[in-house]
Amino acid sequence: MPVSLPSVVQYFAWAPTGNRYAYVSDFNVFFKSNVTSEVVQVTHNGKENEILNGIPDWVYEEEVFASNGAIWWSSTGRFLAYAEFNDTDVHKVEFSWYGNEQYPQTVKFPYPKAGSTLTKVKLFVVDPTDPLSRTQVVPPASVTSGDHILCSVTWVTDERVAVQWITRKQNYLVVQIYDLDGTNWKEKQKFEQISKTGWIGHYMPLPLFFAEDKLNFYKVMSDTLGYKHIHYVKDGKATPVTSGKWEVIYISKLTKDAIYFVSNEYQGVPIKRNMYKLMIGSVSSTPQCLTCNLNEDRCQYSSAYFSFDASYYRMDCYGPGLPLYTLMDNRGAGAELAVLQDNSDLENVLSEFQMPSMQYGTLKVAGFDLWYQMMLPPNFKKSKTYPLLIDVYGGPCSQRVSYRYKLNWGTYLSSSHGIIIASFDGRGSGYQGDEILHSIYKRLGTFEVEDQITAVRKFIDMGFIDKDRIAIWGWSYGGYVTSMALGSGSGLFKCGIAVAPVAKWEYYDAVYTERYMGTPTENSDSYMNSSVTARAMNFKPVDYLLVHGTADDNVHFQQAAQISKALVEKQVDFETMWYTDKDHSLGGSATRHTYTLMSHFLQKCLVDPK
Repeated sequence: MPVSLPSVVQYFAWAPTGNRYAYVSDFNVFFKSNVTSEVVQVTHNGKENEILNGIPDWVYEEEVFASNGAIWWSSTGRFLAYAEFNDTDVHKVEFSWYGNEQYPQTVKFPYPKAGSTLTKVKLFVVDPTDPLSRTQVVPPASVTSGDHILCSVTWVTDERVAVQWITRKQNYLVVQIYDLDGTNWKEKQKFEQISKTGWIGHYMPLPLFFAEDKLNFYKVMSDTLGYKHIHYVKDGKATPVTSGKWEVIYISKLTKDAIYFVSNEYQGVPIKRNMYKLMIGSVSSTPQCLTCNLNEDRCQYSSAYFSFDASYYRMDCYGPGLPLYTLMDNRGAGAELAVLQDNSDLENVLSEFQMPSMQYGTLKVAGFDLWYQMMLPPNFKKSKTYPLLIDVYGGPCSQRVSYRYKLNWGTYLSSSHGIIIASFDGRGSGYQGDEILHSIYKRLGTFEVEDQITAVRKFIDMGFIDKDRIAIWGWSYGGYVTSMALGSGSGLFKCGIAVAPVAKWEYYDAVYTERYMGTPTENSDSYMNSSVTARAMNFKPVDYLLVHGTADDNVHFQQAAQISKALVEKQVDFETMWYTDKDHSLGGSATRHTYTLMSHFLQKCLVDPK
């Protein structure tokens, strides 16, 4: 029987059991107890750009949930939780959409920039069969005393829900567990987490995994040494379950017997990743690696996707060899049941090409051993010198250097044009402990930029880099680091490409920016010193290509426009390309054009310089 739905459904979610479902249309939440029943409207106040029910606004979708839904069914579907986002007082961003019309249209949406009014969020629980039963789940007083963010909602049972709330500064978190008391959700137990050195989590706090007793839980958080590890939280107190100078990336699965988690190597090699199994209640607390010894030469960057009870898992091997996906039996010895994808067809295609090779190592920078990778051209010889392109991202908790298989634009440049492509994870990069991660706290645009410059000098010292042909490029935060490095006046770079770069952190969204920088009012000097525009004069000796989409809803075209304006005011020659009505990804027809443009730019700069 066909299901009747509105012509535009903004989000849809089945209940865990039965055939009831909820959906969002026109910014309101609707419910059907089964496919043939009458629809029940749960909310009535939804309004575009003002009140959003069941779907996040821009900043929550991008920076908090990484999802376009804000509906959570309880364990059996008895209750439905949803978030209401109030953007009435949030500043609206406007940009022109040129399209094919005679007059351009104006696109407008709420976007809280650093220091401005944040989205106001409320969490409600409703019995969908009785919409009048709606009850607000109230944050604890320690959070509601100021601006706060709803991080996650986890149903433990039909009558118990756990919510993570974090303050605007994102250095104080409360895990609040609520129980149903009649018709109200009352505080049952809470756990508080404070960071004294930076923000909490890698980005946002990671999800909670509840134990068999449905009250205590496992959570990845920083230990006393500043490394992210699994902790068991009982009665509001956290006890570390794993430890060492390595990090747990995330928990993948929890059963009654074991915790399955991804780590950057139990031995502490941050460019590796593997899936580990830790038995619960075992005398030996040593994690067992499930993926370390499977196709070891090919697979050193792996994860796993588990069946419901973890009896089986799909091993996902991402490199350093060609990606490989196999079905594994997790009962007993862990036999391989089937090869799902071995990429043999791709291997045959690539065998006809001369491919670059990868080199990995560490550099001693600021007292830390930090990782780099180099893509070396075919038939590489140390006795020759080669042009160098730094491929940078550099954002907080990023990781550019890893054993993931690389087949990208850099592969083409290295294979076809003899360019060495290098990346380096400096201070501020992730999964190596909070000392490295939090070193850029409240000082973006400093160490992560300086360390790229230091790495280039060390690459030159290796003897096979042509010091007169060095370039840097990056997208988004990478475009920002590229621009800051080119504007540093180091004299190392001949040219650079910045795609969709940040120019000033005042222009970027509050949830992301303030996590690392605080507000512009409380950290004004760092905001001022971290702008690209203040370095405009230093761009005179370099060739600069600036690329941006006019409909970028993430890093707004305003950012590139301000860089352009500053360069013009200082009489700096540069090249620029804008892509009409294209967003942050420059997808569709712009993709090929962008990479062709950048290839030609590097051809002039690195391969055939005048």
